[in-house]
Amino acid sequence: MSGHQLKANQTRANPKKEASGKGGKKSSQVRSLRETVQFYMIDFRTPLGKAIDIFIILLNLLVVMLFVIETYPLSAGTQEILWRTEIAAVSLFIIEYLLRLYGAPDRWAYVKDGYSIIDIVAIMPTLVLMVLPATFFTHDIRFIQTIRVMAAFRIFRFLRFMAKDHLLFGMISPGMINVARLVASIFIILFVYSGLFYFVEEPLNPDVQNFGDAFYFVVVAVSTVGFGDIVPSSSAGRLVTVAMIISGIIFIPFQAARIFRAWLRASSQDRTVICTNCGLDRHDVDSKYCKKCGEALPESGES
Repeated sequence: MSGHQLKANQTRANPKKEASGKGGKKSSQVRSLRETVQFYMIDFRTPLGKAIDIFIILLNLLVVMLFVIETYPLSAGTQEILWRTEIAAVSLFIIEYLLRLYGAPDRWAYVKDGYSIIDIVAIMPTLVLMVLPATFFTHDIRFIQTIRVMAAFRIFRFLRFMAKDHLLFGMISPGMINVARLVASIFIILFVYSGLFYFVEEPLNPDVQNFGDAFYFVVVAVSTVGFGDIVPSSSAGRLVTVAMIISGIIFIPFQAARIFRAWLRASSQDRTVICTNCGLDRHDVDSKYCKKCGEALPESGES
């Protein structure tokens, strides 16, 4: 038997050797089920990882829209449809939470993680309302409203995706990622305070009938325009307004300053040298070739 035939027979008998490199080491390791679950819950490069991220983002948008829509006058049939939709969405949240918990290398650390706590807050309002007896809805409507307003905090689930450097799967530049984070952070603040303001003012204030009225007031108040057509009519409403304005004064300039500092640092790491081929005049300090067209840069242009 020739050497080639012997090697072929050995490969068929032990196919794992074909994936082994020199020295008998495997070029790739087989992941366990737990490691596979963890990988796809944080992955954003593979088609399945992207699909999971997109699905969760759309699910987050759905529950946020449900919270807003439910503040408007609706028929009993529409309310029932929205409630069943909310139950289905929260059921998927529970599945997602259990999968992340199962795949986490340190499960106790995951339970204490900030994103995990946000996930629990997103799940709890619906679960509490599901287990309450029907008579409770007529006896303590204020408690029900308190549970409902907790749904406004579900918008914090978007923070998981904003924290990634590959926002929108790397389709935008790192500089624009910071701008997107600033805009999203401002919107989250406005949304949460609108939910709180609606909760405390809607029973007492005839000018606040739905989430849109509350959001309009919050934007006008934070921007310090103050038209005066909607004003808080309760102590709780005034407290929410004060907390909202203070948060806006502190948080928004702080986030904007971080973006400007990042831009200044990026600018200081560039040098001015004009490419003789395409005319691009900003390049990295240690670059020898144009990052746009690949043409060799003139050494005399360094500064």
